[in-house]
Amino acid sequence: MTEVEQYVLRYWETEFEQLKPQKNRAGNRVYSNKDINLILYIKTLLREKKYTIEGAKKVLENYSFQNEKELKVDKGDVDLNEVVSIRKGEDLQISAGLRNDLRELKETLEKVLKVL
Repeated sequence: MTEVEQYVLRYWETEFEQLKPQKNRAGNRVYSNKDINLILYIKTLLREKKYTIEGAKKVLENYSFQNEKELKVDKGDVDLNEVVSIRKGEDLQISAGLRNDLRELKETLEKVLKVL
């Protein structure tokens, strides 16, 4: 679904504290929509934006995905007005760079939605 290899996902789980999928009784990972959106965001940061792992960690440290509404796929739309908040709960004006990143993420999510 995300076109990310299993071994890469396992590695990302060790590197990014925000990526912690639930496990079922058999011990298999069960990814929520929030997890999938986070994986796609990490993929965008690393592969398209060319961030290092450390750089991507810093981006994710500064932003908190409070709930699935913030980065959800709803008929392919991403609500740019409610997307990101600082961990301390302060509202953040969406910068032009972040807006572009979100648009690219939206395009990626729309592609995923078409596959589904």
